[in-house]
Amino acid sequence: MVRPFILLFLACFLAFPAFSQEAEHSDSLLLAVASPGDGAYSLLRKHGINPGEFLTAFMEINAQKLGEDGQLSAGTTYFLPVTESGDPVLASGPAPPEVVPAVTPEDQPEEEPKDEAEDVASGSEPDVTASAPEEEGEIYEIFGPEYERVSPESKRLEGTVYYLVSGHGGPDPGAMTKYGGKAIAEDEYAYDITLRLGRYLLSHGAMVYIIIRDPDDGIRDERILPIDHDEVAYPDKRIPLNQLARLKQRTEAVNKLYAKHRGKHQRLIVTHVDSRSSGQNIDVFFYHHEKSTQGKRLAEHIHKTFQQKYAYYQPNRKYNGTFKDRSNLYVVKNTHPPTAFIEVGNISNKKDQRRILDPDNRQALANWICEGILTDYESRKKD
Repeated sequence: MVRPFILLFLACFLAFPAFSQEAEHSDSLLLAVASPGDGAYSLLRKHGINPGEFLTAFMEINAQKLGEDGQLSAGTTYFLPVTESGDPVLASGPAPPEVVPAVTPEDQPEEEPKDEAEDVASGSEPDVTASAPEEEGEIYEIFGPEYERVSPESKRLEGTVYYLVSGHGGPDPGAMTKYGGKAIAEDEYAYDITLRLGRYLLSHGAMVYIIIRDPDDGIRDERILPIDHDEVAYPDKRIPLNQLARLKQRTEAVNKLYAKHRGKHQRLIVTHVDSRSSGQNIDVFFYHHEKSTQGKRLAEHIHKTFQQKYAYYQPNRKYNGTFKDRSNLYVVKNTHPPTAFIEVGNISNKKDQRRILDPDNRQALANWICEGILTDYESRKKD
């Protein structure tokens, strides 16, 4: 399973995790030989190195050895970004987007719904799915036994509230196709990315609501995620079969919570895996409500993060992902928090499957989205 990291390769599509290499010392840097199927993230993890801190440095010191798509080659020796004495090798990497110090929640003005004429849904006040972890780390069973403990990374999102909705779920698996003779479904992969994002947001001090929830899946590192239909809507409601009823259910859940937390910095992230013709691969796309300035800014910040990463790691590949208004999408149109609706790829396309099925890349998607969210929050006073 994966820990929160700040860096990913999106179209680099790291190779499948599988390891049996031996580390050795060369001068002061540690070395490791890649085995078939090794990826950068998993190689670091195999040797007890936190990719969240050292993935950027690993890519820099091994730049001449990496494949065109940032892949590792079996049998090749790679530098590990740690000296034999345990000292880290720091990355010089691309500078993060310019930010200003986060203001306290008291400094943040109360935010109004996108449509002030529409009443915020009222109702009971269910328990929060997860709030910021304590210093030693808190246990959140929703992430699964291997990832249930979330240790704090920072307080950069302290006082914020994020609602995470993964597409489809329950009786509706969403887009479906086959990979290696086995059926795969959109909702399983969108949910896995959503959990990874939620865990990362928690580690930075946010309060997080997972709106579509699976009682037993958690974060999974497998390529083939078995299809089930036991997802429920927050807090524990059976998801209806009717499409409009499903959309209304999750929209009402978000709006009730929005009313509960009125005055706080609140945002909604909706994650989908698209389905188009098998020959059409797509980059990651971001949508927002046309009348939501804050939703547009959120989508734009995440989009810019993707552009910066592509420009640095794949300078010869044009990134075609866009952000634009899609006010006709039901959840975008009817939820009250500023919203970013994200399509992470085409599950029917072989190239996009590399992005979606590889667990390292699912973590990568979550990392980049979280980076954009951090930038959006910390730069809100400047924009």
